[in-house]
Amino acid sequence: MPYDLSDKLVIGISSRALFDLETENAIYTEQGVDAYAHYQRAHENDALQPGTAFPLVKALLQLNELIPGRRLVEVVVISRNTPDTGLRAFNAIAAHKLDISRAAFTGGAATAPYLQPFKIDLFLSRDTGDVQEAIDAGVAAAQLYEAPLDYSAPDNQIRIAFDGDAVLFSPESERIFAEKGLEAFARHEQRNRKKAMKEGPFAKLLLALSAIQKQFPPKECPVRIAIVTARNSPAHQRVIHTLRTWNVNVDEAFFLGGLNKAEILQAFGAHMFFDDQEGHVQKAAVVVPSGRVPYKGGSLEAMRVGRVRAGKG
Repeated sequence: MPYDLSDKLVIGISSRALFDLETENAIYTEQGVDAYAHYQRAHENDALQPGTAFPLVKALLQLNELIPGRRLVEVVVISRNTPDTGLRAFNAIAAHKLDISRAAFTGGAATAPYLQPFKIDLFLSRDTGDVQEAIDAGVAAAQLYEAPLDYSAPDNQIRIAFDGDAVLFSPESERIFAEKGLEAFARHEQRNRKKAMKEGPFAKLLLALSAIQKQFPPKECPVRIAIVTARNSPAHQRVIHTLRTWNVNVDEAFFLGGLNKAEILQAFGAHMFFDDQEGHVQKAAVVVPSGRVPYKGGSLEAMRVGRVRAGKG
């Protein structure tokens, strides 16, 4: 019978997000594809060091060891490499003893068309264009920043942190803030405090993680979820009511009202943090692995600029 991915959390990841391939990427950018291919073949048995998403992927795969006979997570390498140059990634997967056996090597073609066939719930890449195409195709995706120095992943628990608006929730409220200002935003959220927000690009991922949490007794759950948002009281009320409507219980929530998110994320010990604003991701990426979630179609770029100028985020 065909293997079924529909009942699992499926992570698609580029080889550069999983491993540190910045030297190789520089060769590709500066010298071209032939020099890159030659270098990869010449070094295909050399060890690759972990990349930004490595701690998260390793921790997620360990979930498969916790329930006998049940796989909760699958990871698929989705790469623009050719099958030939992609051999190095699989050699590194074997060297690091990662339980990954599936891959799509597109030989330079777009990766987005293959995300749906692999039932990808989350796509992680260092490439801005590939992530934008994934978001436009309706797949949760994030452009990962360089791994932080001296980062140490928490033991025996997976910790994932999300921004709220335009990540977990739709950008509707963000748009009101950008177009009409903070007071209009506050009035809108107060009027709609008991009305659930629409799903954002990462809502389905949150629901999938919540479903995994429900497989374990609360005190023994290996997955811990936090929302780290610039909202504060009373705008926090709509977040709580939305989560209730979705039947999701997050473990921690931080309503910061404009405070720096990085210190909170470091204290939380996130394996990964997802935010839509470049400024927040840049600061967070210094202390925890982080990824930026682009707006669909890039159509809300002006909204992001407006938020930064107004000091919201």
